[in-house]
Order: sequence, then C-alpha cells, then structure tokens
Amino acid sequence: QVQLVESGGGLVQPGGSLRLSCAVSGFSSASYTIGWFRQAPGKEREGVASIKSSAGTTSYLNSVKGRFTMSRDNTKNIVYLQMNGLKPEDTVVYYCAVGWPSIELQPYEYDHWGQGTQVTVSS
Repeated sequence: QVQLVESGGGLVQPGGSLRLSCAVSGFSSASYTIGWFRQAPGKEREGVASIKSSAGTTSYLNSVKGRFTMSRDNTKNIVYLQMNGLKPEDTVVYYCAVGWPSIELQPYEYDHWGQGTQVTVSS
C-alpha cells in the first residue's frame, strides 16, 4: 500500500523559511514523479513543484521559482520542499503526491496522495 506522509508545516513570519518533507513508502516503481501541490479553501489544487525520481529533473510553478527548491533523498525515499521568502499568499495546505504525469504540475495526473500539511505565513 502506497503511503505518503508530509511533515514540516507550521507558522512562519513573512520572509521566513520552512522545509516540508514527504516520506514515501510501499512504492516500488523504478521511475516516477513526486509533486508538491497546494490548495486554498474554495480554490483548485495547484502544482507547486515536481521532481523525477531517476534524473532528478525539477519543475516549478512560476510564482515560486527562485523561492522554493525541491530535492530528494532516494536512499530514504523522502522528498523535500525548501520554501524561502514565504509570503502570506503561500498560506495553504501543501500535499505531496506520486505518479507518472505527462504534465508535471497537473494534479489530476497523480495517483497517490498524502494527507497534507498546513503552512501559515503571518506576522
């Protein structure tokens, strides 16, 4: 059974940093993509970043480029989302997901999801 568990969310002041983690288990595919997504209340889920397991190729939402960095530790089956320069508009629940998308940041192309972790950016 595939499980994804996010952690690292919390409250941070504007301009601050957080690092989210996503631990993946029960997944044996040799090649896959893990994505980070976020969803505000009443809005559609949007892709924030993704990374391919084999090549480590990353993709980012334009609004987070230069602020967010996604990385992976294949030995531990954990991916990270380092978020710097956080803004109040980054306040949402963040989810990680795994799949084989043809469009990297398209939520509907991912098959397994975690429960999410809340990020709140406020002074």
